[in-house]
Amino acid sequence: MKRIESLLEKKEETVLNVFQLKTMLQENDTLAVLMYGSPDPDAVASAMALRELLNQTKPLAKCVFVATEQVIRHQNVEFIKEMKVEIKMLDKTDLTQYRIIAVVDAQPTFFGDALAGIKPQIVLDHHPCRTVWHASFADIRADYGALSTVMTEYLLVARTRIPKRLYTALLYGIRSDTNNFERDAKLEDISAYYFNFMRANRQLIRRIDLNQIPDRFLKYFDYAHKHKRRYRDRVICFLGPVESADACVQVADFYIRIINVFHVMIAGLVKDRLIVIFRGDGYRHDCGAIAVRAFGETGSAGGHRSAARVEIPLDTLKNVLGEEITQDSVNRFLVHQLRRKKERSQE
Repeated sequence: MKRIESLLEKKEETVLNVFQLKTMLQENDTLAVLMYGSPDPDAVASAMALRELLNQTKPLAKCVFVATEQVIRHQNVEFIKEMKVEIKMLDKTDLTQYRIIAVVDAQPTFFGDALAGIKPQIVLDHHPCRTVWHASFADIRADYGALSTVMTEYLLVARTRIPKRLYTALLYGIRSDTNNFERDAKLEDISAYYFNFMRANRQLIRRIDLNQIPDRFLKYFDYAHKHKRRYRDRVICFLGPVESADACVQVADFYIRIINVFHVMIAGLVKDRLIVIFRGDGYRHDCGAIAVRAFGETGSAGGHRSAARVEIPLDTLKNVLGEEITQDSVNRFLVHQLRRKKERSQE
């Protein structure tokens, strides 16, 4: 265990960053931690870790966790409930009441105009930087599988006393963002996972894992079974309007487990967007690369080898289709875009 701790503590970059973070604090300071989208376990665990580190340096007078979207996925709802965390919505939070604004598991430009001119001073993330932004303190480690790994390093370097609940959150954050290490990860992710594993409430995590699919989502599985299209090792299905992107995620996660299915695309209309969820075995196909090549010019696209996501504004989709949004028209669009991707890759 000492060797694991030594590996996580040895980075000079982390030592300097922790020192800089601590110098930013004032007595009775106020902190708002922002998360983009519907908060996932990695974002929540990282927010908890940042709060713990700063609060044990100089007690905070006030701290709030803020997100741009409600938590919808049942597992994440259960996780947040067990972690005793309250998350407020950005449009209902007055950020001017907090001196320090931090962004975790995201970057300032992700929020668009939602921050209303407020510039975060702290940014912690593990996604690649695609646009230019500025913050007083920034640590972006795109080669890490989970931000929870970075925060584990921070806590160890700062000699922070880590509660069991936080060990549990960090473990779950690493597990979820690396998909149990099926996605890209590095030695530090494995080390942080083991470090937290030995101290976390693993029974609680198992209980959360076993409660995955809300009963009301069964209609989407039934619909996909009746309307899916299969092209050799690929399954494609447009579910129509769905209550959340998680419905597409759940169906995609199910179909990638079907024998001889190695690539899945499940799409659904969520409010004013078409969401396309990719799942793959991570061996035959690179989902992230496919998503970018096929849909990068139409909407936002990206992801990992085994999982990716595309978001296309509804107005853009209507213009591209040139006809009404129907089961057949969207399916044709998805297949057409994939064929264009194949043609581009052969050029």
